Amino acid sequence: MGKIIKSLLTLMVFVTLTTSCADMFGDFLDKQPSNEMTEQMVFDSWNLMVRYHNDTYKYLRDGSCRFYNSWLDAATDLAMTSYSWGGVRTTFNVGNYYGSGRNTSAWSVSQINAARRESGQDGIMEELTGTWDHYYTAIRKTNMIITRIESVPKDPSLSDTQYETDKMNYTSEARFLRAFFYWELFLRYGPVPIVKEPLDPNDGDLLVSKYNKRPTVKEYVVDFILEELKQCEPGLLSYKDAWASARAGRIGQPIASALYSRIMLYMASPRYSAESGITWQQAADASKQFIDTHGENFSLFTTSDGAIHPYTNALLRTAFTGNNREVIFYRNSSGGSATIGWRDIRNDTPVGEGGNGGNCPTQNLVDMYDMIDGSSPFAQYDATGAPVYNSATNAPTINTASGYNDADPWANRDPRLAATILYHGNRWGNGVINVIHGQRDNPVGNANATQTGYYMRKYIPEAILANEHSQQAYRLWTFIRYAEILLNYAEALNEAQGPNEEVYKALDMVRGRAGITGSVANRDDLTTSKDNMRNFIRKERNVELAFEEHRMWDVRRWNVAVEALSRPIYGINVDANGTITRKVVQNRVFQEKMYLYPIPEGEVWKTNMTNNPGW
Repeated sequence: MGKIIKSLLTLMVFVTLTTSCADMFGDFLDKQPSNEMTEQMVFDSWNLMVRYHNDTYKYLRDGSCRFYNSWLDAATDLAMTSYSWGGVRTTFNVGNYYGSGRNTSAWSVSQINAARRESGQDGIMEELTGTWDHYYTAIRKTNMIITRIESVPKDPSLSDTQYETDKMNYTSEARFLRAFFYWELFLRYGPVPIVKEPLDPNDGDLLVSKYNKRPTVKEYVVDFILEELKQCEPGLLSYKDAWASARAGRIGQPIASALYSRIMLYMASPRYSAESGITWQQAADASKQFIDTHGENFSLFTTSDGAIHPYTNALLRTAFTGNNREVIFYRNSSGGSATIGWRDIRNDTPVGEGGNGGNCPTQNLVDMYDMIDGSSPFAQYDATGAPVYNSATNAPTINTASGYNDADPWANRDPRLAATILYHGNRWGNGVINVIHGQRDNPVGNANATQTGYYMRKYIPEAILANEHSQQAYRLWTFIRYAEILLNYAEALNEAQGPNEEVYKALDMVRGRAGITGSVANRDDLTTSKDNMRNFIRKERNVELAFEEHRMWDVRRWNVAVEALSRPIYGINVDANGTITRKVVQNRVFQEKMYLYPIPEGEVWKTNMTNNPGW
């Protein structure tokens, strides 16, 4: 941690109160130009301290094109980056965890930089050392608030009561954000040194001696992160206060409860349960507590706009523009603005629409969608939630009773397929998706055309494409939504008690919103087998939460990452006569050591910190 902390713990405090941060959530952030101030100046003024604290929200990251200009799910079996110049397809997907993510022999540097500008990206957020640096910077800011807020003079405009309430709220928000940032580090690196004080950058002995030991999973997650969430929750804004439009996006009590539900689920999962001591029943109880306490304020989004599916709207609408009660914890999309335009979606739009292809869904994901009546198109599913493939045919065995036909694979499927994935024949934007070689979305000579035969629909507001791509539209980056809470509950309860009515009810709520007509309770293959229900729930998470940065961590907590992330990536070809054939698009590399990222080398060298196994 030496280099990072020493570079961050400077005596100068950068208060970057930019409009991107202000627009990220709502008007509660003061829109002022950037300023460079000393710590003393900031913490001698209540208003400057508040602005410094609000600036910490900008460290909540948007997942759109964040990872080598790819999406995180493109490093899983759900998607593949189409860019000819790289992305994760030339780094993580081939086992290269130190790659730059770009291939300048395919695109020039100017072309790469232009693509970043078009997508709102000033540069690649490097997922390994960049993540480490990013979150420890944010943690430094939260520690400053937590340790110094009591000494900040009261602003004369505040009553004594309001001053005490605000101190409690801001301290609790800082503790929540610190816990969230440490959780994000844990997902990638495992337990890392917990720093709870703003360290003196000149005290090199302290940096090396005190913060080079790595805690256990229990010490790090159960005793620190989960305890922080429990302790900070009462001091956060209530639902009524946090969800007022003037405070849009501020951390409120339901957010702490929702994150607690997620982390409890992880800690009960096979990879962590022995070390954490958390049981499946405790995880189920955490999700049920959120449902019982906050269920009257949150629900699945069920409103459509003409042809736009409610499931699509759940990722585009806000709580304040569209009455979206599904979103719990979010930030606005790339660049921080409440609305986005063509430049924000160009990298993930079909090449026939003038885009760069981007995050292309795989046939692996397409095969996970059920039929609209709730039946499974394929005969068997594995512990990763995917159908079991025949290596000779690159296809799963068909469940003939479902009516599925490989010659017409998108007919009568779960409506979430069409709401998530653009496939051949979809009307989209200013035309119809056509992936026949040489046609609109697979033209000769365009190296960015989809490799899988599919393009992404989810997260892309179609309204932007009208009038020569001149429109604006809302889009959130959602960290937690109510559908996840229901899936958390179903998974934990099935593991604790086996299939039962409560499990069926939670799953049917999610699937019913999507438009599936059949009930899970009518599936004999699921109701009589905990194992089958387990695989089904895992499949359901993949479908419902696709491209929301769950798959990367789910397969790890289930201890099936090698199976999921080293399997072939499948796609399709569509011939001129409409014949569809399956193909292998990429053979992926994933080794046991890749369950965790390597600790950045500079931190290991300076502190003698123990690196992760295999690195």
